Amino acid sequence: MTPRTSLGADRARYDRATAHLDAPLALVDLDAFDANAADLVRRAGGKPVRVASKSVRCRALLERVLARPGFAGVMSFTLAESLWLARAGFEDVLLAYPSADRAAFAELSDDPKLAGAVTVMVDDPAQLDLIASARAGGTQEIRICLELDTSLRLFGGRIRVGARRSPLWEPDRLAGLARAVTRRPGFRLVGLMAYEGHVAGVADAVAGRPLRSRAVRLMQTAARRELAVRRAAAVAAVRAVAPDLEFVNGGGTGSVQHTAAEAAVTEVAAGSGLFVPRLFDHYSSFTARPAALFAQPVVRRPGVGVVTVLGGGYPASGAAGPDRLPVPYLPEGLRYDPREGPGEVQTPLLGSPADDLRIGDKVWFRHAKAGELCERFDTLHLVSGDRVTAAVPTYRGEGRTFL
Repeated sequence: MTPRTSLGADRARYDRATAHLDAPLALVDLDAFDANAADLVRRAGGKPVRVASKSVRCRALLERVLARPGFAGVMSFTLAESLWLARAGFEDVLLAYPSADRAAFAELSDDPKLAGAVTVMVDDPAQLDLIASARAGGTQEIRICLELDTSLRLFGGRIRVGARRSPLWEPDRLAGLARAVTRRPGFRLVGLMAYEGHVAGVADAVAGRPLRSRAVRLMQTAARRELAVRRAAAVAAVRAVAPDLEFVNGGGTGSVQHTAAEAAVTEVAAGSGLFVPRLFDHYSSFTARPAALFAQPVVRRPGVGVVTVLGGGYPASGAAGPDRLPVPYLPEGLRYDPREGPGEVQTPLLGSPADDLRIGDKVWFRHAKAGELCERFDTLHLVSGDRVTAAVPTYRGEGRTFL
């Protein structure tokens, strides 16, 4: 995270850069964005980093990061998005989640450019049936990636740690589905993915919670060890069926260096580590700079030590809780009124810095999760130094809301 001594300077830069712009607005600090990208490449240790588009949701920034050495390919979140990116010139798009979008599968199977650029995710034979039934006469071969469930199972499976994703936990079951893919005409098995969200996406150094943080680190160490062995076995089992497997994808922002160290893994995925939202502040494995912020204008001064800004109630997805809320970031020292929190149309903020804020001043916030900020704004103002160098559309700004 940005050193506290520099936060005042950052606020001054952002205020100067956007002095001609009215809030609400969102910005991306390109100096921080590029530094974060370089750190992801360093941690990947020579293996390519595939960019998770759900954490960026802006084509201009996807293009910017993919132009850097060390990055290759996009990990998308819906099939419609995948096709849109492929039509826009992205040549390697891995869909990270199974789809039931029959119309999009019909397009994919009927277009050589799309079929060559997009790889779809499968973890159940029924998904193959759905794709086959959706072809509508399309004859293009569909590129398939299988997903291995990475959850840590303890005490004979009675305790499970990790997201409920693929049903394919055992290497032999994964190999069984691999055989089903290779036996069916019109499909080609090209990849395997294993996303360890309980390692990559759970903070392990939370201030004020030393016991919980230690427990998370112990869990993650055990999970990494177990998964490294099982992932290697799964890759070997699938390669025995499909020797020409093109890639094995794993990891996430919080586990890049650990996942990249596994010989069986050929590439890692990351996206949140570019914007660095608040949920990524408390990791022992890396330190990065917040790059994506949004500003709300001061519209009221209800009393001493209080200002009210317009809107700001932008909760993130996941289990509901305070950690899913954006946080007031600059100026330092502001906090929510616990009886109101961030509101749909107004947000009171408490703290002594409020007394130095005037009507029309900007308060800068950080979102809890990365790309979800772009569902609220149609434009990102790109800042370098103390200048806005460009204003680029988000997915929303291009009229695209895929979920």
